[in-house]
Amino acid sequence: MTEDALTAGYRRFRDTTWPAQRDRFAALAAEGQEPHTLIIACSDSRADPAAIFDSTPGELFVIRNVANLVPQYEPDGGLHGVSAALEFAVKVLKVKRIVVMGHAHCGGVNAMLSGAPSDCLDFVSPWVEQGVQTVRRASDGIAPDQIEQAAEEAVVRLSLENLRTFPWIAEREAEGKLTLSGLHFGIADGVLRALTDQPRFEPLS
Repeated sequence: MTEDALTAGYRRFRDTTWPAQRDRFAALAAEGQEPHTLIIACSDSRADPAAIFDSTPGELFVIRNVANLVPQYEPDGGLHGVSAALEFAVKVLKVKRIVVMGHAHCGGVNAMLSGAPSDCLDFVSPWVEQGVQTVRRASDGIAPDQIEQAAEEAVVRLSLENLRTFPWIAEREAEGKLTLSGLHFGIADGVLRALTDQPRFEPLS
């Protein structure tokens, strides 16, 4: 997207969205945010949570990164952007739900399957390495045309597993104060599929 496109989008926001949402923005500024849901999604430009869920400002707290990954709990004093956002959302904002949303044709998951691009070895390669073993297990014995989605769903499951390594997430879930769920978004068909007790994700009803 060019700078001109960004400016044009801002003008549409000021001309249309802002006047319609003026009171809501004023309330959010005065009272602060109280999002009901934390969504962990991929940075992919085709899978925007705000658009998919038709949300209004203040409803969603969103973490986006390559392949919607959540690392394991590791309070070692290092710089952990995902974990910091999780801590703020759960402890301060007290969200009631965490959703991990993967999507079709995910470049990050493809990097787990086939290797990161040769010019992305500083950060992308070690980041996606977290999911390599998971997607290999998920693709074992799967028909070639099903490997991509099976791997994407497996990464959603991995992130949910890793969320439960955070003690203050596991505790809130056990107390019924927080629910965790997984989704997969089909870019071509616009369908959300949800993690259930079935082997594959099922279309959201």
